Amino acid sequence: MRYYLDEDISPVVAALLRAQGIDALNVHEAGARGFSDKEQLQQAAQEGRCMVTRNRDDFIRLTLQWFTDQRPHFGLLIVPYSIPPDRFSALAGVLVAYAEEHPEGLSPYTVDFV
Repeated sequence: MRYYLDEDISPVVAALLRAQGIDALNVHEAGARGFSDKEQLQQAAQEGRCMVTRNRDDFIRLTLQWFTDQRPHFGLLIVPYSIPPDRFSALAGVLVAYAEEHPEGLSPYTVDFV
């Protein structure tokens, strides 16, 4: 599992994931801050990474559009608002556990929730 963390996920989480051996990149580190959601999903797809975001509605809409257009991506993982954005370790722990359950990553167009 390779993660691409959206702007709404702190770069601290990416650092914590890497410390646990998980391949994670945050949009801030990728130089993609301020890109549109469509551009972020494209970036994740080009790098073979699962998009991780709290922005459920927009990315589900994009996934449906990409399915219609036959443009696969490497999955979308939605972080619920029940995990506060400043609980970096808690979120990293959930994402580590998810990666361990899905070592091969997600199938194209898959949308899941942690």
